[in-house]
Amino acid sequence: MVWVIEIIILFTLFTLMVVPAVIKNPLLMVHDYPTDIYEKAIELGLVKESHDRKSKKFIVISIITVILIGLIFGPLIYYFNGARNFLTGAGYTYILWTAVNWYDALILDCLWFCHSNKVVIPGTEGMAGYKDYMFHIKGAFKGMLLGIPSAIIAGIVVLVLK
Repeated sequence: MVWVIEIIILFTLFTLMVVPAVIKNPLLMVHDYPTDIYEKAIELGLVKESHDRKSKKFIVISIITVILIGLIFGPLIYYFNGARNFLTGAGYTYILWTAVNWYDALILDCLWFCHSNKVVIPGTEGMAGYKDYMFHIKGAFKGMLLGIPSAIIAGIVVLVLK
């Protein structure tokens, strides 16, 4: 039952973090848009340096985020899920990460993003990327790899708390 509650909470938090921000300003998440749209936004001069996928600032923020997720999930998994060893802490964290990752790809990206006019960046209307389901599915597989460092950090946190 703890799993179900955690997943519902995580889906809700993730949705509340992403959807209102993208509706208000689609450029905030332009780094997650399909390549054709992202490149057109760069061409139009709409992409800030901090949103450039290749910028040092973006990479540093991404690394810090992955680390913070591990540091936050470690204690949560320890106290709420009863994880008491590295594998359990890392495994629980990775399962939760993967659930949110696929929720993002299938629900938010394939069902919402690919069908909502609210996410369209001015100047990119009608581009093929807005219906590119495979981009989001491939992104989910990449996201699964990104969950590994967070899971390792959470597993180490569980060991430290033990």
